Amino acid sequence: MGVEGCTKCIKYLLFVFNFIFWLAGGIILGVALWLRHDSQTTNILYLQLGEKQAPNTFYVGIYILIAVGAVMMFVGFLGCYGAIQESQCLLGTFFTCLVILFACEVAAGIWGFVNKDQIAKDVKQFYDQALQQTLMGEPDASNAKAVVKTFHETLDCCGSDIMTATFTPVWRDDLCRKDSLKSFFENTNCHKKIDELFSGKLYLIGIAAVVVAVIMIFEMILSMVLCCGIRNSSVY
Repeated sequence: MGVEGCTKCIKYLLFVFNFIFWLAGGIILGVALWLRHDSQTTNILYLQLGEKQAPNTFYVGIYILIAVGAVMMFVGFLGCYGAIQESQCLLGTFFTCLVILFACEVAAGIWGFVNKDQIAKDVKQFYDQALQQTLMGEPDASNAKAVVKTFHETLDCCGSDIMTATFTPVWRDDLCRKDSLKSFFENTNCHKKIDELFSGKLYLIGIAAVVVAVIMIFEMILSMVLCCGIRNSSVY
């Protein structure tokens, strides 16, 4: 015997929420793949200074997002099917998956909050080391110069702070793009551009995480109510 009354409304409401959840999983997967292959981050995070690789902590979060998006699509489909079939087993499995996903998202959110400044800090230190080697003419200067020029061309910046952003194009015009002479009047230092690059992407990830968390809370409540409604209807 199928559910009736308010429980039937909850059934279709849960189906709608699960469809939205499935779509959200697809969007998160798509955004994560875009962030993974974004030309700016790829150009910078694939750089190598001697034997030292550019910091890739940012990619850890991206790989987590890719996994979460794929799992969300599977769980969303499971919830839709379980709601339509009125299956207590599928709904119970769906609820368990949601709890695990929610716990993982909270853990990832804490990790992201703790490391939100560290990612940009590590990249800035990597850039500073390359810039110092280039300006001082150290043995690995040719490799360091290539790294510095990649930063400058990718982010349209020059120098690590206001001082170097102003005078580097003057005494080392081979390091900065020709139009970077405007940095004499504008603050286009690379530290600022690195902060903007990663803070913008982390902000986007944070918004997506909050939206998904709210949807999951509603789904956990609705799935339990529907599961109880199915159990009670089978008694009668």
